[in-house]
Amino acid sequence: QVQLVESGGGLVQAGDSLRLSCLRAGRIFGNYFTAWFRQAPGKDRDFVAGISWTSGTTYYADSVKGRFTLSRENAKKTVYLQMNSLKPEDTAVYYCAARLSSNTSPHAYEYDYWGQGTQVTVSS
Repeated sequence: QVQLVESGGGLVQAGDSLRLSCLRAGRIFGNYFTAWFRQAPGKDRDFVAGISWTSGTTYYADSVKGRFTLSRENAKKTVYLQMNSLKPEDTAVYYCAARLSSNTSPHAYEYDYWGQGTQVTVSS
């Protein structure tokens, strides 16, 4: 059984930084893709960034390019989302997700595992 556990959310001011962590418990055989999505109240769950676990190739939504950075630490089975220059529009619940494929996808329905989410609130 695979579980994803997010941590690191909180309340910050515009311009501040936060680092989210996604810990994978349980084994996944073969390559897989890990992504962060976010969902604001009344809105869809949107792709934020993703990383191929094997190659380390990263992908970012246009809205976060240059501000957010993904990294992974294989030994700790953890993916990190470093978020800098945060804006009020970044406020959302952030979810970690994994899909059993080496390919990226911006579609939430194509992911097989989800974490419980962590709230990020950016005040102006």
